[in-house]
Amino acid sequence: MSIEDCFLTGVDIKDTDFGYTLSIINGKYKMIIMYWLAEYKEVMRFNELQRAIGTISCKTLSKTLKEMEDAQLIIREEYPQIPPKVEYSLSERGKSLIPILDLMCAWGGENRI
Repeated sequence: MSIEDCFLTGVDIKDTDFGYTLSIINGKYKMIIMYWLAEYKEVMRFNELQRAIGTISCKTLSKTLKEMEDAQLIIREEYPQIPPKVEYSLSERGKSLIPILDLMCAWGGENRI
């Protein structure tokens, strides 16, 4: 596949492969959550993620995790115990995006102004 395949003339960007990829990782916190799960811990609980990110509300984190679960980027594992225990990890699909995040990180390091 070439870059030309992603940018088709006369086609709305949301209908392209590039647009689809953007729709999956779009959002202020999705890539940050993926980065934490990939680089620091393979499994994290809700409160761990919230503390790690620092600037995210409970409502926003909950909504973002639900979107990521619906997109099959993360796996939500709920344990039937009291108090409730829920853990999040990257799915294989989510892990497949990590090389893209690594490239973005490298680009930022090389091109920071």
